[in-house]
Amino acid sequence: MDIAAERLERLHKLAREAAADREDDRARTYVRLARRVAERNRLELPREFRRFTCDRCDSYLRPGVNARVRLQDGHVVITCDCGALARYPYEE
Repeated sequence: MDIAAERLERLHKLAREAAADREDDRARTYVRLARRVAERNRLELPREFRRFTCDRCDSYLRPGVNARVRLQDGHVVITCDCGALARYPYEE
């Protein structure tokens, strides 16, 4: 694993911990930094990281705290507090 991928994993862990401690600004900083690292190194963000971050406001999403999760017709719909929607398919 190269250095950039390790850095992405570390930033994801730090963002998760900051969000758990209710330090949303710090978590948002880690998310933005991780996106920049991925862009510069032409890496795809890990699926778990993409699913738990808002594309519009870069918040680290915590269901029930700053995100609402609903199931609709074979999709998971995640709504951030900023109003952004993310839809992911699932199989029953």
